[in-house]
Amino acid sequence: MPPFSETLVERLACAERVAVLTGAGISAESGVPTFRDPDGLWQQFRPEELANIDAFLRNPVLVQGWYAHRRAVVEDVQPNPGHDALAELERLVPHFLLATQNVDDLHRRAGSERIIELHGNLTRSYCADCDRPASRDDLAAIDNGAEARCRSCAGLLRPDVVWFGEMLPDGAMERAAEAAAQADVFLSVGTRAVVYPAAGLPLIAREAGAYVVEVNVERSAIASEMSEVVLGPSGEVLPALLDAVRAFTE
Repeated sequence: MPPFSETLVERLACAERVAVLTGAGISAESGVPTFRDPDGLWQQFRPEELANIDAFLRNPVLVQGWYAHRRAVVEDVQPNPGHDALAELERLVPHFLLATQNVDDLHRRAGSERIIELHGNLTRSYCADCDRPASRDDLAAIDNGAEARCRSCAGLLRPDVVWFGEMLPDGAMERAAEAAAQADVFLSVGTRAVVYPAAGLPLIAREAGAYVVEVNVERSAIASEMSEVVLGPSGEVLPALLDAVRAFTE
């Protein structure tokens, strides 16, 4: 028997509007550490000590180096079947939006297009002074242990991610909340639902009448609020769910 209900299959097959929230769990199945690589040089640092503007200004070489390391990690892994299934679901649903807390770019690499990156994207960088986007060549100094600076104004280059204490990208949460409020089905995938405001999106959907489903390896902090909880790796659950939806519509 599949781990999900016939109700979910029918609701998803008939849905005009689907919204999805993904968290670190879906990328962990591709081999992406949930926040940092647990070994080597970076083990001595807490993420909060590096992922903030004060740390960056105090020691830009250290922070740029850490993010260069994180970029190398995510570029060395591939989207998994869970990412692929969500990209395919997007093509089946008339109105679809995927909001992700992940910064690893795996959803885009899997083919998803209607995405809101709530916390930014690790593969992009820009100048902290003039906002000019940075190319890969602009970051080359990091490999030599030097500061990477903007070729236009000489400002420090920083990753295009949301650091602790910073606001989310303009309009990102508003668009995600609107999609949640309009969804027929809302999927919360691979998130522990402890980081707000993103963790509030499933609750917005539930209050608006959506069928809200959690797909996770363990129950989240808000699992009791879900219409249905499906326990298991998203890389197994989501492809099976997609197959069931296709079979229902044939």
